[in-house]
Amino acid sequence: MKYVPLYALVLLFAVDFSGKAQNKIDQPKDTIKSEPKMVSTAYGPSHITRTIKQDRKGNIWIGTFGGVFRYDGKTFTNVTSQVSKARFFSVLEDRKGNFWFSTVGEGVYHYDGKSFQHFTTKEGLANNQVTDIYEDKAGTIWFGTLSGASRYDGTSFRNYRMTEGLNFTTEERLFLDDHNEVNSIIEDKTGKFWFATRGNACVYDGKTVSVLTHNGTPFRNIRTIIEDKQGHVWLGGQYGLWRYDGHTFTNFTERGVSYVYEDKKGNIWTSSETNWGWSLFRYDGTTLSNKNPTVTEVDPESDDTKGMLFGILEATDGSIWFGSGGVYRYDGKTITDFKK
Repeated sequence: MKYVPLYALVLLFAVDFSGKAQNKIDQPKDTIKSEPKMVSTAYGPSHITRTIKQDRKGNIWIGTFGGVFRYDGKTFTNVTSQVSKARFFSVLEDRKGNFWFSTVGEGVYHYDGKSFQHFTTKEGLANNQVTDIYEDKAGTIWFGTLSGASRYDGTSFRNYRMTEGLNFTTEERLFLDDHNEVNSIIEDKTGKFWFATRGNACVYDGKTVSVLTHNGTPFRNIRTIIEDKQGHVWLGGQYGLWRYDGHTFTNFTERGVSYVYEDKKGNIWTSSETNWGWSLFRYDGTTLSNKNPTVTEVDPESDDTKGMLFGILEATDGSIWFGSGGVYRYDGKTITDFKK
């Protein structure tokens, strides 16, 4: 294992991205009422669901606290039932067609369709609690863990921890706190890496680590980060939904956000906090530059979805999948609860 205190190797400084917060949209214009229906083909998982992905063959993969399930359009199969009883957090299909599953406490599993390979701190992983898995342009696999980020090149791990390094200036200590947890990692179109953490979010350009701030305040407790088709970066977390266009941060809501996703049409979907729990929101991609973009709330109206929603996915048929205390599919008119 190679251990690298990232901030001892690069110049770290806080960057304040100017721009007035705008477009605070805490009350959507429309609310779509759900009409859950029974599914007779199969019963889906009833566990807390953290991630949903679709593979190149069209199968839906669901990471839950009761295992990783594969749905082929008819049947749900728990592919990890004979391997681990761990709570699963994230699922990734890499460019070779192999799968990676992260867990809470048991590290990560690599699955080639026939057999499993297990990676933990013994093999070099930074922490056995892994919240995110990401493959960069070079095919390197990144893991967001409770103790920072781990990068796996196919042979060994290289760890980037947030609280260790050389003597730091007061400005540098903005990022170097006790919150090592990395919730989300992306590489943008320019090759920069963005890290959403429980501490301060940051961006790494290969030489410099910049702390993301707005009006002098760092972005803290960011749960999710994506780059849209236009190259804008979206941040969702405890303090709402933000978009960065390369120059300015724009705030779309101050309500808590647990997940952000862009569909094929450029609409932005979020799981956001409401007065009664959490709901699914869609920001119309054609109106995002407007002063008041069009926002639609999709409320599952289920006790199982009053907590955070995760794992938003647009399947190849255009339906929207999301997870909470189970798995749900929205086809534009109806929400199907696969537990019913």
